[in-house]
Amino acid sequence: MIRVLLADDENLIREALAQMLALEDDLEVVAQAASGDEALAMARRTSPDVAVLDLQMPGRDGRGPDGIEVAEGLATVAPGCVAVIVTSHGRPGHLKRALAAGVRGFLPKTTSAATLAGVVRTVHDGGRHVDPELAAEAISAGDSPLTPREADVLELAADGAPVEEIARRASLSPGTVRNYLSSAVTKLGAANRHDACASARRMGWI
Repeated sequence: MIRVLLADDENLIREALAQMLALEDDLEVVAQAASGDEALAMARRTSPDVAVLDLQMPGRDGRGPDGIEVAEGLATVAPGCVAVIVTSHGRPGHLKRALAAGVRGFLPKTTSAATLAGVVRTVHDGGRHVDPELAAEAISAGDSPLTPREADVLELAADGAPVEEIARRASLSPGTVRNYLSSAVTKLGAANRHDACASARRMGWI
C-alpha cells in the first residue's frame, strides 16, 4: 500500500483528489493539509510515501512555504517521502525550480485521476514524470537571466512597494535596490519595473 499525503489550500480540490485516489486498491490517503506548514507537520506525523503538493499554498501567516519548499523540507521531516507537484501554474521557472528541489513529478491540475494515480506509483518506484507540454515549454524558455538577488528584489517590488520599503525588507540600501531593479528591467527587455515583474511572474522566475 502506498501512503499518500495531499496538500492543497482549496478544500474542494483536495477532497476530490482524496476521493479519487481512495478508489485505487494500492493507494491510501493518510493525511491532508491546507497549507505548506501543515503539510510538513502532517508529513512528520504520518511518514507518507508520496506527497502530492499544490504549488502555491499560503502558510498560517499567508507567507508560508509553497509546494516546492515543502518538497525540500520533506528531506528533513519525512526522508522516505517523494514529492509530486500538481499545479495550475505550470510555468517554466517553476518546473526547473521543482526539479532542482528533488521533486519527482510535475503535473497540471487538468491531469486525469488515472494519470495522477499512475504518477504516484511511478515516483514511489523511483521514477520521474513531468508533463510533456510543461517540459517542452521549460526547454524553449531557457534559464532565467536574473541573478538570485535580482529575482528577490524584483519579487519584493511586485506589489508596488516603494524603493525605500524594498530596501528595508531586503536589508539593502535604496541605491543598491535601484541598481538591481534597473538591471532586471534591462535583462527582461521591459519598459519599467512593473512590466519586469509581470514578465518574470509569467515565466515563473519570481
